[in-house]
Amino acid sequence: MSNNTEPIYIESAMCPMPIRDRGYVIMGHGSGGKLSHDLIAARFLPAFDNEILRAGNDAGVVQTPGCTALAISTDSHVVWPLFFPGGDIGKLAVCGTVNDVAMMGARPMYLTAGFILEEGLEIGLLERVVESMQTAAAEADVQIVAGDTKVVERGKADGLYISTAGVGVMLPATQIGGANARPGDVVIVSGSLGDHGIAVLGARGELGFESDLQSDVAPLNHLVTAVLETSDNVHVLRDPTRGGLATTLNEIARQSQVSIMLYENKLLVRPAVRAACEMLGFDPLYIANEGKLVVIVAREDAEAVLATMRQTRYGAEAVIVGEVKADAPGRVLLKTSFGSTRIVDVLMGEMLPRIC
Repeated sequence: MSNNTEPIYIESAMCPMPIRDRGYVIMGHGSGGKLSHDLIAARFLPAFDNEILRAGNDAGVVQTPGCTALAISTDSHVVWPLFFPGGDIGKLAVCGTVNDVAMMGARPMYLTAGFILEEGLEIGLLERVVESMQTAAAEADVQIVAGDTKVVERGKADGLYISTAGVGVMLPATQIGGANARPGDVVIVSGSLGDHGIAVLGARGELGFESDLQSDVAPLNHLVTAVLETSDNVHVLRDPTRGGLATTLNEIARQSQVSIMLYENKLLVRPAVRAACEMLGFDPLYIANEGKLVVIVAREDAEAVLATMRQTRYGAEAVIVGEVKADAPGRVLLKTSFGSTRIVDVLMGEMLPRIC
């Protein structure tokens, strides 16, 4: 038996069970929820600690010697299956990194891409993925300027993994980050919740019913630009990917030391997502999205920002879903349709593995 008394967690959808030995990585460490945060805090931050990384945002903001501020982000993509309704691993790789850079209020410009290919992968499939990446990059108006390719033995990579890095130029006078939410701010979400996670699950044949649900994977940088041109009082931008909206808002609440109140009757969830969640015992608040934007903005500009978002392709269903408060700092609360209030915590285990 190990002498290490720190607990780790046996994976479950919402409630992990502690065990005594912390010796192995489990699927829950990739959930984007509590286990992911614990792993990063315990293993990565102490080794790589610096002020930029410590900020805990979707991208790091660095100052170059020429005084140009850049946002830099990196991401890895291991989704299965490689193709799913509305997208594929290539489109996901481009959009995910573009969005992380854009969430800092930067204009994404350049990407790099690393490919790990499994022996036996069909060249035709690889060509489809590459074409999808280029289409997504063209829509986002970014260029893929460098890359790397490695091949591993058959059975070692599930066909294809992609890692991407992105660089963007910070817009002038932009002060956006997870620590900037202020009491009185309004929370806007650009559309429905959980589309990506449930679409990927459906592509695996695990829903038990037919659905025409499409993943929401999309580049959000043009939507972000429209929002920032509308208001100088945008404080936080986030794309609620792994761990869903609930985990994203918990991160913001803790970074800003505020509470966030959500209103259940304002949240948009498509019938197919709601049906799947009810059948499987999931909560749409924790299901991953890959083309949704969270905007936290000063109350006086909220309606103008909402109107702007609704005029765009990826913000047409935008809705105000909550507000930022000063009491109970670090908490996310949900006012239910029945009038009661409950705590919305971070995702504990891994709901849907291999979705991004």
